[in-house]
Amino acid sequence: MASRLEEDLCCPVCHDIYKDPVLLSCSHSFCKACLQSWWTEKPTKDCPVCETPSSRKHPPCNLVLKNLCEAFLLERDQRASAGSELLCSLHSEKLKLFCLDHQQPVCLVCRDSKKHTNHKFRPIDEAAQDHREELQKSLKPLQEKLELFNKVKGNCDETAEHIKVQARRTERQIKEEFKKLHQFLQEEEEARITALREEEEQKSRTMKEKTEALSREIAALSDTIRAIEKEQNTPERKNQ
Repeated sequence: MASRLEEDLCCPVCHDIYKDPVLLSCSHSFCKACLQSWWTEKPTKDCPVCETPSSRKHPPCNLVLKNLCEAFLLERDQRASAGSELLCSLHSEKLKLFCLDHQQPVCLVCRDSKKHTNHKFRPIDEAAQDHREELQKSLKPLQEKLELFNKVKGNCDETAEHIKVQARRTERQIKEEFKKLHQFLQEEEEARITALREEEEQKSRTMKEKTEALSREIAALSDTIRAIEKEQNTPERKNQ
């Protein structure tokens, strides 16, 4: 009874429960989006089932059918959540088969529907086992690759840490060498300035001694010159 009701609530275009159903003048109903998509691909706006031309560009909403669909979906979801096994979202039946064409679990009603015509099926347990085996096969190389990546990452981390340690050690060495160099330059500067000042003092003393000696010589020479000039200017010298 539930399957028959569900078939009555399925859109003839998408074969799914109606969404926003609209009603044509020929009494056929369709999902609003399905009908518009159908008409977009056709030259005339005819009914997809009986090909009767539609008298309206925008058919009215089928409120009765919309309410029925919403009530059916609500009841189906409640039954699905109450059960321990997964149920088909379309037919509320147990998912016993796996469609190889659509790659999805289906129920027995889905298998006989138009949507799965000429499709291949397998028991869901068998398909699940095959899927697990395929996953296991694909998982092994991924695990090996992950292990390799972790190993490479570990080596990179060790190298990065070694680079940091080496950089800090080199930095300390550079600072120590420049500290010694600064100390040497400071001592060299002080030594040269001291030597320069000592040389300056020595030369200054020498020049002072020479200046004083010259001053004495100049004074003595000046005295001699004055004495000679005085002697030349006396009257006795003139009469003789």
